[in-house]
Amino acid sequence: MNDTIVAISTALGVGAISIVRVSGKDAIKIVNKQFKGKNLEKVSSHTIHYGYIVDKEEVIDEVLVSIMKSPKTFTKEDVVEINCHGGITTTNKILELMLTKGCRLAEPGEFTKRAFLNGRIDLVNAEAVMDLINVKTETARKGAIHALEGHISKYIRDLRQEILEILASIEVNIDYPEYEDIEIMTNQKLVPKIKKVKESLKQIIEKSEHSQILKEGIKTVIVGRPNVGKSSLLNHLINEDKAIVTDIEGTTRDIVEGEINLDGIPLSLIDTAGIRTTDNIIEKIGVDKSIRLIEEADLVIVVLNNNEPLTKEDQEILDKVKNKTVIVAVNKIDLENKVDMKKLEDYQLIQMSVSENNGIEELKNKIKELFHLSKITQGDYNYLSNVRQIALAKESLSILDEVEQGIADEMPIDMVEIDLKRAWDKLGEIIGETYTEELLDQLFSQFCLGK
Repeated sequence: MNDTIVAISTALGVGAISIVRVSGKDAIKIVNKQFKGKNLEKVSSHTIHYGYIVDKEEVIDEVLVSIMKSPKTFTKEDVVEINCHGGITTTNKILELMLTKGCRLAEPGEFTKRAFLNGRIDLVNAEAVMDLINVKTETARKGAIHALEGHISKYIRDLRQEILEILASIEVNIDYPEYEDIEIMTNQKLVPKIKKVKESLKQIIEKSEHSQILKEGIKTVIVGRPNVGKSSLLNHLINEDKAIVTDIEGTTRDIVEGEINLDGIPLSLIDTAGIRTTDNIIEKIGVDKSIRLIEEADLVIVVLNNNEPLTKEDQEILDKVKNKTVIVAVNKIDLENKVDMKKLEDYQLIQMSVSENNGIEELKNKIKELFHLSKITQGDYNYLSNVRQIALAKESLSILDEVEQGIADEMPIDMVEIDLKRAWDKLGEIIGETYTEELLDQLFSQFCLGK
């Protein structure tokens, strides 16, 4: 934290500008030595200055340099941003120059890590920064901004405060039993207070689990026998002729992927090779891959042919997906019905004719229903944004369950206090009130280099 770091903060490639960011106690001094223009050590904070980056007598580039002095910066350190012409060679030359003049190359996410360690943001804010960089939809962007503005952190801090007030009441009873004007905190008086915290935790956990698909999307695998219309369905959903469609069985031998936006939720679609017994080595590899993808999917769409009776292979496919979220799409309803619909009564069923664009909207609506998309996209962005945060909230809830059971079992109040403190600590880990170096290293290593 005492050294000065540098990294390229924009994507490498041809463009109008690139930004090389420098942060640390010597940031202004180091850049100033390579800047031909005003004396950057004497200019006001949050100002931009025109000039040249030079290496001895050689001009490297014409630049605009932004000066931001501690503590009113992203990292709360002195920060300099060199806005140079876009292009890999020029940008890398300026980066290389800064490295030879006293800067160290920043680790992935190190600027944001310094912002956290210097107290400008908490861990929820930090993770929201990365979410904002990676968002795929407008709904996810709004959720990331909501977290970045501190609303989620406030929600967690309010829950911790409620637990802290319970702990304070217990402490007073333990330490000052002789005072008659304090409320005697019995186990039974704790129950309503604990239930209130538990209810708030349950609500945000449930909402957060539904809302995870805002970030990750719904991984959807389309499976079925050869020639039932899987590739045609993919093409219609993405409005693009991406998958080859023929009447020849086994045309699709490898996966074909596409993506659509379903009410602000990314739907990642994978068309798989037709699942059947085959002696063709290449087709068999595709079939095996299709079966593996079923295990990884959030949603499986099983496509059946309305014009053929259910086959042994159809039933084997249905057996393979019985533990997944499944929609059975009976395709080709424009042809004679030969499928026994009674055998499909236990499934979420859509009847469609992909060739006539019939049933596509019904399929989309069924997906929205299964994944509660209407609840997710109603503008309530108070949810935890990743698995780490949700897992810690669940641990805290589990501990509170233990506390409630302990009270029912007439556990001594000082033992109750210990467990309440554990629940309080777990919530603190969400926002980074308590953390380990290993956690920070793992979390910020997922960030891009210049952030």
